[in-house]
Amino acid sequence: MSLKICVAQLNLVVGDLPGNARQIIDAAHTAHAQGARLLLTPELAISGYIAEDLFLRPAFIAACDDALNRVARETAGLGGLTIVVGHPSAVAPVDDVGPRCANAASVLCEGRRVAHYAKRLLPNYEVFDERRYFTPGQGSCVFTVDGVRVGLLICEDAWFDEPAAATRQAGAELLAVINASPYHQGKGAEREAAMARRARASGLPLVYANLVGGQDEVVFDGRSLAIGADGQLAGRAASFKENLFFVQASRAAAAIELKADMAPEPTPEAELWEALVLGLRDYVDKNGFAGVALGLSGGLDSALVLALAVDALGAARVRTLMMPSPYTAGMSVEDAHEMARRLGVRHDELSIRPAFETLRATLAPLFAGRGEDVTEENIQARVRGVLLMALSNKLGHLILTTGNKSEYAVGYCTLYGDMCGGFAPIKDVAKTTAYRLARWRNAHDPHGTGANPMPERIITRAPSAELREGQTDQDSLPPYEVLDAIVARYVEDNASIADLLAEGFAAADVERVTRLIKASEYKRQQAAVGTRVTRRSFGKDWRYPMTNRYRV
Repeated sequence: MSLKICVAQLNLVVGDLPGNARQIIDAAHTAHAQGARLLLTPELAISGYIAEDLFLRPAFIAACDDALNRVARETAGLGGLTIVVGHPSAVAPVDDVGPRCANAASVLCEGRRVAHYAKRLLPNYEVFDERRYFTPGQGSCVFTVDGVRVGLLICEDAWFDEPAAATRQAGAELLAVINASPYHQGKGAEREAAMARRARASGLPLVYANLVGGQDEVVFDGRSLAIGADGQLAGRAASFKENLFFVQASRAAAAIELKADMAPEPTPEAELWEALVLGLRDYVDKNGFAGVALGLSGGLDSALVLALAVDALGAARVRTLMMPSPYTAGMSVEDAHEMARRLGVRHDELSIRPAFETLRATLAPLFAGRGEDVTEENIQARVRGVLLMALSNKLGHLILTTGNKSEYAVGYCTLYGDMCGGFAPIKDVAKTTAYRLARWRNAHDPHGTGANPMPERIITRAPSAELREGQTDQDSLPPYEVLDAIVARYVEDNASIADLLAEGFAAADVERVTRLIKASEYKRQQAAVGTRVTRRSFGKDWRYPMTNRYRV
């Protein structure tokens, strides 16, 4: 016995039902032509993951059914090919207000639905909110392809013992798991370890099909897998790329052995870079923007965002605007111009001095008797926001904001100023990580857009908002090594203030940072969406009340 399996590691678009169906049909024809007899598509492949409150609309579920029927019709002539297609499926609600659909998969063969399965375990943590939309399924699904009894699971079902054990008891000898498992740093290794445990516990080999692509703040890394019954990795698909990943299943004695190509394990920096590039590219392209623009300050964060944008979209779709103030250093102007030159993007310069001085004079009667403070600093940032948004309105470019996670955590950003924009590529990247990424990108050219794009001075000089004379970030913040460590423990790990003190952080730093995190919630809830790359970002998986008097 030999069974050739194809994993369609597809980049799908939420709500693009005709386009998603077309991708599945095309993959089926290619897989069949290459001898595959089983095709696996990602979780909710028809609708895209996750369609959120579209799942509450009966018309959307009906349209998904129509798209699934189209897939069945247009693959009916592929003799001997079995296709597993993920899709939402209407169910009777448990009560009047309960979910009216299931996170399901249908097994198609020669135009007929030969089996159906509904996801049993519905995650409701991190970015997941599946219990809002889906009714949990019951029972197991086992179907036969070329003499092999295949048991079907959907994502979360494979992270726990019981569904796989029940599927084996129902007669399965191979597990097929379809997934929409999002990326965060380290997730690939976690996923491989979890699936290895599942294979060993169930005594069954496992083929794992994962989604790839960006969806709002979430990015999926692909990295589909084949794992033997002994838990040994038998194959791995490439990360962050669409791919038809073929797995050969062969019966050896009473066991089934798997063989597949093995994509190399990427370095942490390479993996993170590709996640950020894909998240940005898909947000821009899937939402129909012609290009992007950003304020290029001559500092690290805007430099990093520019390099990401060019790698994601190409230089022709990226433009930059330098907006010097009375406090902008000459080296900042020079470095911004040089980086734009190295990457070949359109670069313009508009001084904000006239607008700043006009606004300062206009406000003078209201501010009489009061010295200059952060108000005047914020006016400069807001003038820049006005110019960038005008550029966006006139040209149709999406404005990229350039703030990092460290700044969003403590509110070191100006509402309606440097926070103006539609997408924040490094919103979930700590400042210390940004430095590491910048050095990595200067040493590597993964997309052929230019080596060493960032002038060294951008990376080595002290970071500054340059909104007053002699300003540096460290005037207002603890050292970034300290700040980022506290943010990681407090935000991502839910450590308490007592925990942080016990770990040796200075009491003044802990008090200051946690106070600023709480006080800045109103800013974060007005911030642009950005790619999630940590276990907990300031997005779907961070939900704190703005009006809140509790600190711990």
